Amino acid sequence: MTWWLLGGLATGCYFFKVGGVLVGENFRLSLWGEKFLSCLTPAVLSGLIIVQTFDVEGELAVNALTVGVAAGAIVAWLKAPLTVVLVVAAATTAAIRLL
Repeated sequence: MTWWLLGGLATGCYFFKVGGVLVGENFRLSLWGEKFLSCLTPAVLSGLIIVQTFDVEGELAVNALTVGVAAGAIVAWLKAPLTVVLVVAAATTAAIRLL
């Protein structure tokens, strides 16, 4: 990625944010549109987590990171605080890498 491309993307993101602020008060989504957008954020975040966890140079990989994310997910499912989830996930990943 070149610096020109990075600068162009940053500028585009800035203008999208400004456009949202300027248009946001005059434009309202339908109830269906609001529900769709509220479901879209967790779906995109989940997709990014899955790609970062299982993709190593374009191939499926199950490694220490995968085990750490699984341990963190289990602790989160048990409704532990976020700091506990992060510590358990990091400690599990570190322990597996030491083996």
